[in-house]
Amino acid sequence: MKVRTLKQDKVNIITLGCSKNLVDSEVLSGQLKANAIDVAHENEKLDHNIVVVNTCGFIDKAKEESINTILEQVELKREGKLDKVYVTGCLSERYRDNLEDEIPEVDQWFGTFELPLMLKALNADYKKELLGERLLSTPKHYAYLKISEGCNRTCAFCAIPLMRGKHVSRPIEELVSEAERLVKNGVKEIMLIAQELTYYGLDIYKERKLAELLDKMAAVEGLEWIRLHYAYPNKFPMDVLDVMNKHANICNYLDMPLQHASDHMLQAMKRQSTRKEMEDLIKEIRAKNPGICLRTTLIAGFPGETLQDIEELKDFLREQRFDRVGIFPYSHEEGTSAGELVDDVPAEEKERRAQEIMDLQAEISYEKNQEKVGQTLKVLIDKKEAGKYIGRTEFDSVEVDNEIIIASKKKLTIGDFVMVKIVKAYDFDLEGVVVE
Repeated sequence: MKVRTLKQDKVNIITLGCSKNLVDSEVLSGQLKANAIDVAHENEKLDHNIVVVNTCGFIDKAKEESINTILEQVELKREGKLDKVYVTGCLSERYRDNLEDEIPEVDQWFGTFELPLMLKALNADYKKELLGERLLSTPKHYAYLKISEGCNRTCAFCAIPLMRGKHVSRPIEELVSEAERLVKNGVKEIMLIAQELTYYGLDIYKERKLAELLDKMAAVEGLEWIRLHYAYPNKFPMDVLDVMNKHANICNYLDMPLQHASDHMLQAMKRQSTRKEMEDLIKEIRAKNPGICLRTTLIAGFPGETLQDIEELKDFLREQRFDRVGIFPYSHEEGTSAGELVDDVPAEEKERRAQEIMDLQAEISYEKNQEKVGQTLKVLIDKKEAGKYIGRTEFDSVEVDNEIIIASKKKLTIGDFVMVKIVKAYDFDLEGVVVE
């Protein structure tokens, strides 16, 4: 049954997965808006008649969430509350042939590189002149900027190259231009994202160009924070740290997923680094930038992982004392080289090991946070909840890191910077008061 046939179409975009997916959704939104098509992201008004589900296919939990979301939208279509359901993103890229048979109610499936085809299905023209322009779904004071697509690494556990292809860098001029537009529209913080930041430039410039990109982006007037996400440790370009030290608006923050610390596991994961090499790199990074905040991501329960491997990982964390740590239970992915191994660690044990690691990190984080009590820090106000303001320092990225809880009798403006004196510390959060 068709509904709202006399009204103009309105498209709702539902985004699942990582910030890179969010950028894709924002690009789609910008294209639709330029075609005079009404579009919303996570539309709470429920006055739309078309849905685009931008899926994630990275790990089992993400795939399950994507499937459930598609089924929910299909059910709304059955009930006559939607005219069309379209699906795009990594899950669609990877499993489209199977999904078309299993969920035939979806009107059309699109891969990660089929934006023009999707726009055509939505009765819109792909406008090349809009390259880099998008309709932000984040609060207006921060945005993600994808500097490249795909990945040339061959990590055993990772399916991203299957879904996103080989590494393709965007030109420096194009990225700086997009940063300028974002700042003109009110953005104060830009988070640079990619599957692998440090590979940037090798394909189009024949050398690593992340430092040059940062140098030029730091010159964008009005851009107060630039943050780096997803840097690979092998052959890390140290000139990035020189540029970070040179410019006050490049956050002293580096997100460098290491995945493990046991040489046994690093070799099995095809990580191209040993524990000693990682330790030497971390030492060199901290020597160049003593105040840097290091974030890493780990995997628990990779095939063949032993309790001794976990003990080695815990020992590594105690020694290195990372500021921020995230951990995922291993997800067995077909098409990867690890997918050919026996997934021999039970799901419950993966979760237990991951929790054990996070319990240790909570202790480390608590100790590090206690050191901040009494300090006055520059804080960006993100939101207000339950009568208190929530903000972040340059050492904290959105959603994944610490938050500063601020009590203030004076009204604060979302998106403004304030100086906050830290008065209390917890495992992963801080409390503070505004310094007049």
